[in-house]
Amino acid sequence: MPFPETRLRRLRRTAALRRAFAETRIDPAGLVLPVFVKDGIEGAHPIGSMPGVAQHDVASAVDLARRAADVGVGGVILFGIPEVKDQLGSSGWDPEGPVPRAARAMRDALGDELVLWADVCQCEYTDHGHCGPLDARGQVVNDAAVEAYVRDALTYADAGVDVVAPSGMMDGQVGAIRQALDGKGFEDVVLVAYAAKYASAFYGPFREAAESTMQDGDRAGHQMDPANRREALRELASDVEEGADVLMVKPALAYLDVIADARSTFDLPVAAYQVSGEYAMVQAAAERGWLDGPRAMRETVTSIRRAGADLVLTYAAIELAAGA
Repeated sequence: MPFPETRLRRLRRTAALRRAFAETRIDPAGLVLPVFVKDGIEGAHPIGSMPGVAQHDVASAVDLARRAADVGVGGVILFGIPEVKDQLGSSGWDPEGPVPRAARAMRDALGDELVLWADVCQCEYTDHGHCGPLDARGQVVNDAAVEAYVRDALTYADAGVDVVAPSGMMDGQVGAIRQALDGKGFEDVVLVAYAAKYASAFYGPFREAAESTMQDGDRAGHQMDPANRREALRELASDVEEGADVLMVKPALAYLDVIADARSTFDLPVAAYQVSGEYAMVQAAAERGWLDGPRAMRETVTSIRRAGADLVLTYAAIELAAGA
């Protein structure tokens, strides 16, 4: 019936009504907190470009994971910063590296309270900051990088993680990792594919957090062009065929259309990563009094969920879960 019988504002009149009829909710169990674990430090070292985020030693990382579990956050994803870097990123598959040690400590302290994820890439481990060994032109060698990712993934699986998440955007990385995991008896380890990862300007603060700034060049030769939407469907479909259990879109806020495409096209769970720059710009504006930080953060993550993401990786996971 038309107005005045139909009044759409009826369902918005009070906060209780708005909560009752909200179409999209942030479920703490669907949030994943990124955690940076660094060798050679003690405690937590704040990251200047990411207010509220720090690098951690293993003990501090376990404490952070406990805080996340206590408010219902579903998982943490581990990024490692080693003391020694080389051209191959071989510290990535060191069983005594920061990620395996943190994973074992978290498993001992928390059991199965949290889903333990491990990011799989070489950019934190190479001395040049790229995602794998380079050829004479300064481009990442695809198949050699994939071999490194396989070694990383097997090391993390052996340390007890539930999820490995290859983020290098190398062709064939998902299939190679899935085959290797299954061949070594890790068939129950979940594989989350960074299936549509864009060469984005929003990764800037992450470079400080993960100490993965490139000596030269960029990642445009293997990460996706921000101008391309249809191509993302090819990347997503390829990772489905190679055995991905979950598909991820990264970044999230600037690529809500791609998240929606992934959700409408594929039946697999869809994750999205609210990356460092997306987080930091809200925090920076809030520090200047330009907007309500907590409200803006909740609104942006709600928009990622509304676009179709089942899981959201966000540095604000603890705060969002505590306010849910």
